[in-house]
Amino acid sequence: MRARLVLISPSYTRLWFGQAVSTVGDAVFSTTLVLWVATVLAKGESWAPQAVSGVLLAGGAAMLFVGPVAGVFVDRWNKRATMLGTEVLRGTIVAMLTAVSLLPVHAMPVAVWLTLIYVAVLVLNSTGQFFTPARFAVIADMVNGEADRARAAGIAQATAQTAWIIGPPLAAPLLFTVGLEWALLLNAVSYLVSYIAIRSVDIPAAPVPEPAPVPEPVAVSAPEGEPGATDVPEPAAAPGAGKGRKRTGLLTEFRAGLSFFARSRFLVALLMLAVIGQLGMGALSTLNVFFVTGNLHGSAEQFGYFGMAMGFGGIAGALGAGRAVKLIGARRTTWIGLLITGTLLFVYSRQDNVVAGLALMLAFAIPLTMLNTAMSPLLLAATTREFRGRVVAVFYPLTRLSSLLAAALSGWLAGGGLPHFGRTVAGMHFTPVDTIIAGAGVLVVAAGVYARIALPDTEAAPAPAPGPVAAVKASP
Repeated sequence: MRARLVLISPSYTRLWFGQAVSTVGDAVFSTTLVLWVATVLAKGESWAPQAVSGVLLAGGAAMLFVGPVAGVFVDRWNKRATMLGTEVLRGTIVAMLTAVSLLPVHAMPVAVWLTLIYVAVLVLNSTGQFFTPARFAVIADMVNGEADRARAAGIAQATAQTAWIIGPPLAAPLLFTVGLEWALLLNAVSYLVSYIAIRSVDIPAAPVPEPAPVPEPVAVSAPEGEPGATDVPEPAAAPGAGKGRKRTGLLTEFRAGLSFFARSRFLVALLMLAVIGQLGMGALSTLNVFFVTGNLHGSAEQFGYFGMAMGFGGIAGALGAGRAVKLIGARRTTWIGLLITGTLLFVYSRQDNVVAGLALMLAFAIPLTMLNTAMSPLLLAATTREFRGRVVAVFYPLTRLSSLLAAALSGWLAGGGLPHFGRTVAGMHFTPVDTIIAGAGVLVVAAGVYARIALPDTEAAPAPAPGPVAAVKASP
């Protein structure tokens, strides 16, 4: 009998495989477009950086503006059909772009090429805003228990990290050896693989809750083996949930999702600590290249190794997150991870050589990925089936927005907001770049302190807040 690789369950394994192939395709696709725009379409032009940034902005705009609305539709629609439909649409868009890429570059004006690329990226990422919450909801039904849900989130994180280690190195040879069209075709095929995998998955049918005049919060026992755990709340469904509920307008359902989120102290606390943490991380993503080439005295070529270090550290952290959640619980993993991550980031900001910087970057990525993974089961436990799409569609765009704002602010501060800044404190000299990164570390530590207070291991459950949507209790 041949041994088969099974991750959590056979259905989850097939879903994971399809998404893994699709994620590698996305990594190749994104890297190829950036390289093609920078080295072919805008080669030697002063506006090349702006052209490349347009690719990134198109993807960010989809998350910020389409994501929150997409959650309403995902909550309405069949999740499996939604995932299948998005893969068909994304595969079609990439296939059409592949066909256009067969034309010589000079066949169309540069402005037309850029417009096609930006529109394709916008549509692909907008469609992805429907796929992500639908997949989140499917996994919530498919995987039970805090530890297994953390494992699932960890596997997803590790897969994404691996894809971005494999994808970019594949993109350059494909682009410069066989051409743009083959790199694009690879992504189109990856969507086909994902479609086939989703079709093969047995997704549990959603149970239909019995109508009740007054919904009551239901306490669900925490997984055995979690120290200090008592109960994890399963939020009560909104009145009228189920097949018999009368369909309301889009705006009404969107506002109901926001109301559900706002009434949950637990969800608000998760969002706040994620936003604070992302404010710190946005600074590193913007300034790390200047820190490596300046403070660490490394070359531009060596900067690439820091991305690899983050990737390998992320894989290690993602794979170990399930074990950590099982041993100490998702809450402790979250706030302890924030404290360690912030401390390591501050220590990183004080380094002056590449080797030490690489070692710390690898170590830094491990608790960072573990805490990100641990937040997934907490988010699931605090959200009813009815609102999962809308909660995810609000949570992730807001954290993404905070990261973008932090990136812009840190760039402004380092580029002129802290002119001629230089201080020596306790024998340590601070420059604008390392000061901002050190401040980011302090901010992440502050998020850890906040998480320890807002997500305690034990506390009395608050009474449900009045209103049309049942409140979500902060769980022990």
